[in-house]
Amino acid sequence: MTEVRIRSATLQDVEELIEFWSVAGENGSRPADRPDLVVCLLQRDPDAVIVAELDGAIVGTIICGWDGWRGSLYRLAVAPALRRQGVGRRLLAAAEERLSSLGAERFHAMVLDENERGQSIWKAAGYAPQHDWSRWVKPRS
Repeated sequence: MTEVRIRSATLQDVEELIEFWSVAGENGSRPADRPDLVVCLLQRDPDAVIVAELDGAIVGTIICGWDGWRGSLYRLAVAPALRRQGVGRRLLAAAEERLSSLGAERFHAMVLDENERGQSIWKAAGYAPQHDWSRWVKPRS
């Protein structure tokens, strides 16, 4: 097996990202992923989506958004066959490094409450739930 390579996603990756998330992502309560929105994200912030690639295929992702104040982390996903092999830790480290270089002093991660497997990587990296806050959402009408 070749070495897993960490890199920024490109517009050429959009369809593969959508397919990857349908297999490896926790999609329980989220709206469906749309290629046009991923294109928009990458055009606005070309380094926001970091991927792990093995033998030319995407095997992991993380999105690291920067709003000029704090870093937001989400869509940390690793191919089921490669979980618990350090891919997620490498993606998270790359995302934190990117956000730190932009000036972020605080990171927050969106993790589904029922995603116990996913929570373990965040806990191992020093993240903890913030029980005095809840995420509020409103779909665009």
